[in-house]
Amino acid sequence: MIDVGWLLMSTTKPLEEMSVAEKIQMMESLWDDLCQKPDDIESPAWHQAILAQREDPLGTGEDAFEDWDSAKRNIRNQVP
Repeated sequence: MIDVGWLLMSTTKPLEEMSVAEKIQMMESLWDDLCQKPDDIESPAWHQAILAQREDPLGTGEDAFEDWDSAKRNIRNQVP
């Protein structure tokens, strides 16, 4: 549930005067509100182009999905 009263009260306070906790709460409230109507959010055209680029190698077999445990292990092996 969104605490709209808190959000309205906080928007009158300059960002530089807000604590980190207040800023995070505001972001969470905004995100919760946006998630209530996802169809109202239009993705930019370039998103579709990027998705298509990333799906092409999967369709041709040049790339494949990796299970999460293997992906984490590979990331840990690459990070010093």
